[in-house]
Amino acid sequence: EKTIGQIQHCLNFTNLSYSVPEEMRPGAVVGNIATDLGLELGQLFNRKARIDTDKSYQNYCDIDLKTGNLIIRQRIDREELCGEKVSCMLKFELVLESPLELHRIALIIQDVNDNSPVFPKDVMKLEIRESADKGARYRVNEAHDVDTGQNAVQQYILQKNEHFVLSVRDDGGSKNVELVLDKELDREKEKEFNFVLTAVDGGNPQRSGTALIHVTVLDANDNAPVFDKAVYKASLPENSAPDTVVLTVSATDADEGVNGEVTYEFSRISERAKWCFSLNSETGEIKVIGQLDYETDSKYEMRIDAKDGYGLSSYSKLMIDITDINDNAPVIYMKSLMNPIPENLSPGTEAGIINVQDRDSENNGQVRCSIQRGVPFKLVPSIKNYYSLVTTEQLDRELVSDYNITITATDEGSPPLSSSKTVQLSVADINDNPPVFEEQSYSAYVTENNKPGSTLCAVTARDPDWRQNGTVIYSLLPGEVNGAPVSSYLSVNGDTGVIHAVRSFDYEQFRSFKVHVMARDNGSPPLSSNVTVSVFVSDVNDNSPQILYPTPEGNSFMTELVPKAAHGGSLVSKVIAVDADSGQNAWLSYQIVKSTDPGLFTIGLHSGEIRTQRDISESDNMKQNLIVSVKDNGQPPLSATCAMYLLISDNLAEVPELKDISYSENNSKLTSYLIIALVSVSTIFLTFIIITLGVRFCRRRKLLFDGAVAIPSAYLPPNYADVDGTGTLRSTYNYDAYLTTGSRTSDFKFVSSYNDNTLPAGETNILQFIYVFFWIKNRPFFISDKKQNKTVSVESVQF
Repeated sequence: EKTIGQIQHCLNFTNLSYSVPEEMRPGAVVGNIATDLGLELGQLFNRKARIDTDKSYQNYCDIDLKTGNLIIRQRIDREELCGEKVSCMLKFELVLESPLELHRIALIIQDVNDNSPVFPKDVMKLEIRESADKGARYRVNEAHDVDTGQNAVQQYILQKNEHFVLSVRDDGGSKNVELVLDKELDREKEKEFNFVLTAVDGGNPQRSGTALIHVTVLDANDNAPVFDKAVYKASLPENSAPDTVVLTVSATDADEGVNGEVTYEFSRISERAKWCFSLNSETGEIKVIGQLDYETDSKYEMRIDAKDGYGLSSYSKLMIDITDINDNAPVIYMKSLMNPIPENLSPGTEAGIINVQDRDSENNGQVRCSIQRGVPFKLVPSIKNYYSLVTTEQLDRELVSDYNITITATDEGSPPLSSSKTVQLSVADINDNPPVFEEQSYSAYVTENNKPGSTLCAVTARDPDWRQNGTVIYSLLPGEVNGAPVSSYLSVNGDTGVIHAVRSFDYEQFRSFKVHVMARDNGSPPLSSNVTVSVFVSDVNDNSPQILYPTPEGNSFMTELVPKAAHGGSLVSKVIAVDADSGQNAWLSYQIVKSTDPGLFTIGLHSGEIRTQRDISESDNMKQNLIVSVKDNGQPPLSATCAMYLLISDNLAEVPELKDISYSENNSKLTSYLIIALVSVSTIFLTFIIITLGVRFCRRRKLLFDGAVAIPSAYLPPNYADVDGTGTLRSTYNYDAYLTTGSRTSDFKFVSSYNDNTLPAGETNILQFIYVFFWIKNRPFFISDKKQNKTVSVESVQF
């Protein structure tokens, strides 16, 4: 890390000096700074060139950034600025940034003859005794011209008279003007007379000033007052209060009476000194009457005349030094500030430049700067009284968006004085935060058959960035639901995040799906985040129960045999139904709504099992017709009905309708041929199923029945559910299938009993083909229940 001295050594310093006459008009060109420094015009603007100077000089000069000229801003009065100083110089500093450079400019103010010589009094009175010898000298007050050099007083001209001539000589930088008596006075001839003394400067054109000399002839006074010191010196602090005694001058006159009475007066004093000091004409006491300021005038020099009662005089010089008091607090100037400041600036970046000035001198003008704690900034000393405001850590607008930075400057006076300046600095936003969803995932619940356009849910993401960097836009990510684009199911409002249904959903097609919603801000580049929205479709009771057995088709004729010896509670048959809905919408209840003999059969409320309520008697009708209603538990409930035909008989031969069925020999032979072909095809089909089992997925449903028929799963409608065992038969019953008497081969046993819970795949397909065959032939067949010792007649196998 370089020290301040090393930094100053590395920067360019150039001293420029210009000389201009005073009283130049505003806008006048002093010189071209750009040319003198070897800079291009564009560099002055880009590097924020400016003129810095003491506050009292800040309005005199300025720089034109377009031309590079140093111009006069207001009229410069050399005498007002520098008084009687021989050399009058204004000092400025040219500051350039990026990189920081400091160039000193000295503006020498040349004197212009704009002031005429002025005598202290318009009328100078001399009282001269008539006893004065020829050659006697009488000093008169010299004229004062605030101009300097050649423009100051150069000569004096005395109006022609018969008694006096003029004698002018240099006396250590000032002129001693004396009237020399050339001809003795005669009071009896002339008591008093007047003549004019003219002071002329050396300017072009010349300026002059006059004073009337009034001479009164008195009796002889041959002693002039004499000061006890040729030069008086005093020192005063600048905070001296009014009426403070500076010192007392003293002069004595050897004469007596009126000729020895001495009076004092200032003979040469500046206008500023007149407002600060007073002289007691009788006692010679000098007091402070105005406000002293070291920074304005640090030294006063004046002449004091001692005059006796009749005009003889002498003078002494008074020099007053003003000492500095720490009465000026440091002043902080903000020269440059990056506001607002981007939040992605790296630590160590310069955010601003400040300048501190103190008008006091020496230790009273030495200033130390500090910055408050708790802000990510620090002050780094630069050139002279310049400091750089530098970041110390990474800024984050989302944590702190504005800083009030207090800078304190303290001098080294006793007691020290300090001042503070608060800088308000805003942090500019950078798109460094992606939108964040309020929840990790969202769930939406919708009932099926909803209206398109209905609202499902709303997602919300927050972005702490500002304005467009924090504006969140929502959209659906591309995807598919059941093979269709996700946009055909849902839509999202890009401004609010509200998700709407595009179509109506069907619980029986799908029950849930997931989509992905993206929240993107409007920054550059934009940032985004995703969230998963799970949509759950709830069931509505929109499907009526579907009866699988017995088949509800009106053209079919399905009859089951009931043994005459059946006792009360015997299982006769079972109604099998399913419902595509789920939950309580698929809870089925069974009820016999109409029967041939209302007291003979009953049906299980939830099982669908048809049982005898009492023993079968001879008086019961052989043909029993049952109308069964199946109702679900939805709101409102839906229902379906079916007809069940029962024959009370132990032997099919006892049924007249079956005995009278005629058939031809050709039909019997055709039946045998079809059975042989069916067995062959089933064997080939079973082999094909085993090979393709790993490729194709076969949905199977187990339908087990108790005392009736086992329904192959291939005949179940899709999406059907088995609730609490309803709609299926138990697998604990074994069944044998026989051809009916109509086939002429009633003793042929085709399917043996089984004990497994479900039918094997091969047997299922064989049974399917058998069912198809008998459906084509439209011939009834029988199923024998070994446990219940009964035979059931079945006409159709579409259950």
